[in-house]
Amino acid sequence: MRIFVPTDNGYLADEFSKHATGDDVYQGTPVKSFPISLSKIPKKTQTLALNLIDFDAVPVSGFPWIHWVAANFPGTTREITADVSRTNAIPHVHGRNSNAGSLVGNTDPAIFQNYTGPFPPDQDHDYSLTVYALNTKLDLQDGFWLNDLLHQINGHVLDTATITLRGRV
Repeated sequence: MRIFVPTDNGYLADEFSKHATGDDVYQGTPVKSFPISLSKIPKKTQTLALNLIDFDAVPVSGFPWIHWVAANFPGTTREITADVSRTNAIPHVHGRNSNAGSLVGNTDPAIFQNYTGPFPPDQDHDYSLTVYALNTKLDLQDGFWLNDLLHQINGHVLDTATITLRGRV
């Protein structure tokens, strides 16, 4: 499987990250998810799942920061459109990001249960986007955690692909 995300001079475009403005920001947080193009997806794929994690956040927060977790995109999906996290233009199940954790405790699902864009506080960060091609629909509801996804995909992964996206300070 292959993943492509358009970038701007090697960085995730401003509208999807810390430098977003206007309607792309909600309560000071970038919330417009970026588009993803997929190719070479296995033929028996029933659904797709993804996660976006900032491992460079460990020195800042003490743990990898989860920016986006989503599952049950139809297996026929080849283009995940921009802002799909808010619009649900392609039906899917929304997982919780790190804003939902007890250390942050955000209670607004528009923030903790959708995409929240890169917001590196100290230096440019690398963000790891992983997409999973699965042979089943997962038994997940909106508000699931990353560990729920990882447990449920066990034994169902047909293929996986990971790319690194840069976010600028």
